[in-house]
Amino acid sequence: MSQDTQPAELDGALADLAALVGTYGTLHRKLNASRIPLNGRLPESSLGWDFSRFQVQDPRASAVLILFGALDDVPSRYQDARVPEELDVLLTQRALTLRKHPGQISFPGGARDPEDPSAIACALREAEEETALDPAGVHVLGTLPEVPLTVSNFMVTPVVGWWDRPSEVAVVDRAEATRVFRVPVADLIDPERRVSAQRRFGSGPTGHVFTSPAFMVGGTLVWGFTAILLDRMLDLLGWAQPWQRDRYVDVTDWDATRPLPDVAPPQPGHPRD
Repeated sequence: MSQDTQPAELDGALADLAALVGTYGTLHRKLNASRIPLNGRLPESSLGWDFSRFQVQDPRASAVLILFGALDDVPSRYQDARVPEELDVLLTQRALTLRKHPGQISFPGGARDPEDPSAIACALREAEEETALDPAGVHVLGTLPEVPLTVSNFMVTPVVGWWDRPSEVAVVDRAEATRVFRVPVADLIDPERRVSAQRRFGSGPTGHVFTSPAFMVGGTLVWGFTAILLDRMLDLLGWAQPWQRDRYVDVTDWDATRPLPDVAPPQPGHPRD
């Protein structure tokens, strides 16, 4: 569905995404202002795009493509006036054989190669290599500020795009990704699909627990870095619904090839977010 023919509700979502990039990041210099509505309004937020609590040393540059579009054949199961039911986002499932983040759900993307002239070029190249999408059908809105990815020691530039002319996507190389799929954004804001994921590292006095937002969507669990970015974007866009953060899943020994982990019930008296 091209932007010329899409419903007005999708125009509103597109305007919000452009406002998000324009407020917190950098709009693409080649942005077609005649086709991209620039009248989106974001709610006031004290969060901002601040991820300074994550630290990296001499990181490698990388980029991910956060690609929104209109999904025609799998509408969301959850309806909310804030998000069109047709709106979706593209995700992949990383191969278990990968050294970093094996079996996790992620955005298409990867490390920036010397021949990549920009983070945008890197994100589009990686997305094409991983999902076979046609980069010519992607209208890049711009970039959000870099986010440290501590586990991989990457500095990641999120590239936000609109799927102006969607193309077929599929797994290209099973050594890289074992699944390519699109998730309705309305399902991401469904409070019943939102949990907190916990992963234990080590044991005893030196052990620690990492906690991130998580989404039970698409028959799997999105957690970690990808979920952190989605969670912050949904909040800043004003699309997020209140959800109970003390509903936990343990992902210590879990990967996306397995059934969804059990959800621990919330503790009595815990306030909703």
